[in-house]
Amino acid sequence: MNIAVVGLSHKTAPVEIREKLSIPEPQTESAIAQLTSFPHIDEVAILSTCNRLEIYIVTGETEHGIREVTQFLGEYSKLPVTSLRQHLFMLLHEDAVMHMMRVAAGLDSLVLGEGQILAQVKNTHKLGQQYNGIKTILNRLFKQALTAGKRVRTETSIGTGAVSISSAAVELAHMKVENLAACRVAILGAGKMSRLLVQHLVSKGAGQISILNRSNQRAVELAKLFPDQPIEIHPLSEMMAVIANSHLVFTSTSATDPILDRAKLEMVLEPNQSLMLFDISVPRNVHSDVNGLENVQAFNVDDLKAVVAQNYESRRKMAQEAEKILDEEVEAFDIWWRSLETVSTISCLRNKVETIREQELEKALSRLGSEFAEKHQEVIEALTRGIVNKILHDPMVQLRAQQDVEARRRCMQTLQMLFNLDAEEQFS
Repeated sequence: MNIAVVGLSHKTAPVEIREKLSIPEPQTESAIAQLTSFPHIDEVAILSTCNRLEIYIVTGETEHGIREVTQFLGEYSKLPVTSLRQHLFMLLHEDAVMHMMRVAAGLDSLVLGEGQILAQVKNTHKLGQQYNGIKTILNRLFKQALTAGKRVRTETSIGTGAVSISSAAVELAHMKVENLAACRVAILGAGKMSRLLVQHLVSKGAGQISILNRSNQRAVELAKLFPDQPIEIHPLSEMMAVIANSHLVFTSTSATDPILDRAKLEMVLEPNQSLMLFDISVPRNVHSDVNGLENVQAFNVDDLKAVVAQNYESRRKMAQEAEKILDEEVEAFDIWWRSLETVSTISCLRNKVETIREQELEKALSRLGSEFAEKHQEVIEALTRGIVNKILHDPMVQLRAQQDVEARRRCMQTLQMLFNLDAEEQFS
């Protein structure tokens, strides 16, 4: 079995491609079911965020497994595989394992050290188990990656004051307008990213904030987190009226199609009214056609790279510390992986020797007579079991310790030949 990851991210694909391959949580179950129905995919996990879609698989035939994932991505996105392939990356075993660790640690994020990704990896693990995509191997990989991510955040300072996508968007707004305090700000959505938007807007001096959300209760709960800040709550049905009265609009909803476009804005904006839109959603909430409006400026997640670059250098040294931790976690996973290959041979050997022990013990006890057997069976049982364990101990330790794959397989073949182990029985 091999581990592979096929995906795309902010490094390999623009937002207009990424949004076509965003798999929202309600569609995860059917996507996992479709992927596991392919003949060469044994396990699968889907990590889908605003900046990446990554599909992790366990497969006995790597080339076929990757081809099946690529086929799925083409069908899901409705993009020709030939044009999609240029945006995809593919990593195999050790590289896939290290990539998973780097993602969980925030080292592969648009915002280096970003903390939100760890919760997203954790949710991917949960959903993968829930929908029967994740089994033994990916379960261990995700657990190890979550451990790595937590260690990086507690043992290095990379997470201290780490900017998120939300804070980068607010920073970009702060660069574009002289005085945030004088601006009327509207936020569409009331999820975690919106909470971070409010937090960073308040820290930058913004005082006139409105939140619009489909669920009024969720918006109210968000506003309660900032008791010292007067925040207006509006239903999403009032969106255009609120936008018409705003200077800055941040969008962060889970809508899968644009909720704002040029036609809607033209209906409510005055001829010379200026407006800035900051869309941090993928799929995008703001249609690209708004850029045709003379006094409207629209920014999406890909426009945040310039802001992020400013703090990258100071965080690069912290990332180097984190890489050492990840090396340790990758090695821990690799040791487990190597031992996994030996499990069937060790189990088969132990079963064969145990069967011999039980048969010989039964013969000996029958010759000793029932009275002696009843009186001393426990002692003899412990004696023979102890002898078997001591004889098997060194071969098992040496087999597990073999780091070279070919050397380990030669050792297993030798054991199978010397002890006449049934190869089919091992893998049954």
